[in-house]
Amino acid sequence: MSTDLARPEISVDNSLEIYPEFLRKLLLNRGITNLEEAQNFLEPDYENHLHDPYLLKDIEKAVERILKAVETGEKILIYSDYDADGIPGGVILREFFERIGHKNVENYIPDRHEEGFGVHKQAVENFAKEGIKLLITVDCGTADVESINRAVELGLDVIITDHHEPNGHFPKACAIINPKQKDCHYPFKELCGSGVVYKLIQAILAKNRFEMKEGYEKWFLDLVGLATLSDMVPLVGENRVLSHYGLKVIRKSPRPGLQKLFSKVRISQPNINEDDITFSVTPRLNAASRMGHPMDAFKLLRTKDEIEADQLSDYLNRINDERKGVVAAIVKDIKKHLKERGELKKVIVHGNPEWKPALLGLAASSVMADFPRTIFLWGRNGDSIIKGSCRSEGNINLMALMESAKDSFLQFGGHKLAGGFSISTEKVHTLEDELNRAYEKLFPVHHESSPQISIPEGNSRGSDENWIDMKLNLNDVNWDTYKHIERLAPFGIGNPKPTFLFENVSPKTVKQFGKEKNHLELIFSAPGGSASGGAISAIAFFKRPESFETKLEEGKPINLIATFEKSNFRNYPQLRLHIVDIV
Repeated sequence: MSTDLARPEISVDNSLEIYPEFLRKLLLNRGITNLEEAQNFLEPDYENHLHDPYLLKDIEKAVERILKAVETGEKILIYSDYDADGIPGGVILREFFERIGHKNVENYIPDRHEEGFGVHKQAVENFAKEGIKLLITVDCGTADVESINRAVELGLDVIITDHHEPNGHFPKACAIINPKQKDCHYPFKELCGSGVVYKLIQAILAKNRFEMKEGYEKWFLDLVGLATLSDMVPLVGENRVLSHYGLKVIRKSPRPGLQKLFSKVRISQPNINEDDITFSVTPRLNAASRMGHPMDAFKLLRTKDEIEADQLSDYLNRINDERKGVVAAIVKDIKKHLKERGELKKVIVHGNPEWKPALLGLAASSVMADFPRTIFLWGRNGDSIIKGSCRSEGNINLMALMESAKDSFLQFGGHKLAGGFSISTEKVHTLEDELNRAYEKLFPVHHESSPQISIPEGNSRGSDENWIDMKLNLNDVNWDTYKHIERLAPFGIGNPKPTFLFENVSPKTVKQFGKEKNHLELIFSAPGGSASGGAISAIAFFKRPESFETKLEEGKPINLIATFEKSNFRNYPQLRLHIVDIV
């Protein structure tokens, strides 16, 4: 890797000088150049930094229809997606209705394998037979024109709450609440599905609080925060506020299901952070739909019973372990295939009719760690339809790519970075060529070049994957430094962890750890470092010394690129580095 030091000039407000130089640099690297921006970023404010829900298109229609249903005691059916965004959203809405005294409500979550994503015609036909009059979707519905229109034909009123990219065609729902609609003037477009549900709840309570205590709705933020952290939405703007306060509520959440799950995976609830959610909690909630039934995750989040919570958390933990094994086998197969192929195209397509489509998003994300390409993987469900998942390597908008090659698909949908699709057997064999033609047409500026490390001098970080915030010494790895970094949390898409370059540092120990010895640890000496005896640990999960281009040897100097990480393993706080790369 080479180092690029050329930087454009930017205007910086001197008011930032109230912050320490280290923190000020981190803020500038994120494009924050004045005191107001800095205060808004560092001190998210629930009262002042959330937008008026009535700026959402169709929100008044939705609130009016819901209030009518509550007043007349109508049965409401909540139809949510089966992932760790849709399921919490379904729980939130169900609990909200019950809290305001409306008990005539049920939830429906489609089977991931038999039905797949979205609202399904057979399901709405069954709802009509059951006498359902109001259907509210969570995290789905915008693109389900045929199914929603069928529901309307059968006499159902449909309120769509969603955040997926519209495809240009809209169903005849009585209200579509989706900030990504072109004619929706809501200031923040990147809410997750549960975030949209929370805005609907805020809007209802603004009209009628139903004797609910002021501020009680904030208790729903545990699940809103969980969903926001789980769903690959950028943690900026309103999402930063919801995830920040969501973590605060999660640390106090009385939900037995969450408490039991935290205990099973050795998470300290009072100290839980975004990494604990995304690496330990989210996969277990998603395992319910990938390996079994999504209602098990719904029940875990909703139950008040300690015994049921213990049983469900055990079950989700077990099937997540099974999922890991299956995904690992798929990833091994894919990597072998790609190595045998040699030169790779910009967009990779690979599949196997024996693979479960529900597991392929995870596999694609794992493969991208070694093969930084846009990846489409396909398998086959029990209905014999070929379905798959895709992941963008960061610079490519998947929705634009699939829209450009839309004739290849039966259906597709998702976000800029993650999506799903179905395709006929005849077209799956030409999909890679079609997508690469679309890629070259849409993104001609993306070409192969040697990766560079960008070391900033005050310019905005943007989405540069090879970004280095600044150079540090190992003696800077201490709790004082970490306290400044921690102020920028929660981290995720749109707000990645600060990344640092440690030049010419020599590990005194290079070893593997873990039950299967499949994780890498480097130990450095630094008298001014954080740990006892001045020893600093740098780790990388599922890596070996040969995983990096630079040869790793004890006593041999390396350039280490890493982030800071606080571990609370066995309730003992430890500061360490997380290895990003070694060059």
